[in-house]
Amino acid sequence: MTLTGPSPALARVDDVRRQVRRRRAVVVAALTAIVIVLVVVALSLGDYPLSPVQIWSTLTGGGERIEAYVLFQVRAPRVVMAVVAGACLGVGGALLQALLRNPLASPDLLGISGGSSVAAVFVLFILGITGPVLAIAAFAGGMLVAGLLLLAGRRTGDGGFRIVLAGIGVSFLSVAIVGYLMVRAKVELAASALVWITGSLSSSAWWQVLIVSVVALIAIPGVLTSARWLPITQLGPPTAAGLGVRSSTVRFVTVLTAVLLTAVTCAFVGPISFIALCAPAIARPLLGRGAIGIGSSALTGAALLAAADLVAQFAIPDLSLPVGVVTGAIGAVFLLWILATSKGRQL
Repeated sequence: MTLTGPSPALARVDDVRRQVRRRRAVVVAALTAIVIVLVVVALSLGDYPLSPVQIWSTLTGGGERIEAYVLFQVRAPRVVMAVVAGACLGVGGALLQALLRNPLASPDLLGISGGSSVAAVFVLFILGITGPVLAIAAFAGGMLVAGLLLLAGRRTGDGGFRIVLAGIGVSFLSVAIVGYLMVRAKVELAASALVWITGSLSSSAWWQVLIVSVVALIAIPGVLTSARWLPITQLGPPTAAGLGVRSSTVRFVTVLTAVLLTAVTCAFVGPISFIALCAPAIARPLLGRGAIGIGSSALTGAALLAAADLVAQFAIPDLSLPVGVVTGAIGAVFLLWILATSKGRQL
């Protein structure tokens, strides 16, 4: 009996797999390092500067009382919210883009963020309710829009394209409804709500960070399920059914998870635009072709939102902007780039 080693084809496959795993590990490590650096910089800058040594000393129980107050009560909630919210938006965008196979399929461009905004503003202005109820209302509004979009694209082969077009229409309608509610509201309430509508991290509190983090943890099973079955559904419904995967179930779980992550961030920091669009589009090329990039999109979204918030706070002396202004400017340029490249010509 002659013993033979693995065939050259299998050896090449194993080599490719090792290269893919190595590349993904490097990308995740690099993105994690970038997020950590941005967090340290955000905790350091401000009217009361803190060095990394002071930050570490305060985190480990040392430091003066004023340093502890500045770190834990002023800066840390905002920084942690930026990281958590950015990660949620990055994952939501990655799920929708993988589901619809369209680089423009993000919650803000599809109108999901707009639906959440309309519901939250209605509850705030008309019913006068704040707090966790806003999150419930925002989730309901986002789910309503998501259901309408799924109905719009369920019977055609170009469902992704039709959903994007319908989502853009819903976005414009949402802007009109929010504008109408703003006009009817009292001046003081409308002024404060305008900052939220633009997207802001300035009023982040620990209880808000806790709620967003808990919802993100609740969404993890849906994220893992979607990440496992989405590559199979992309082969087509007949092939997926032959492999024991129901495309309708995967679509429902994916949309539900993406809306949940988007709506909870929208409820507490406002409809921050373009993070969900840009993060997956940046993360996927880093990993290579064929990757959904859920984890890397989360890290990219966290880095983008943390960096945008730094720019919003310190780019213009003596003027702090809502972070949504910065993400909107960056996202508009990024969207034009997508439309001008080969990715845009495939839409």
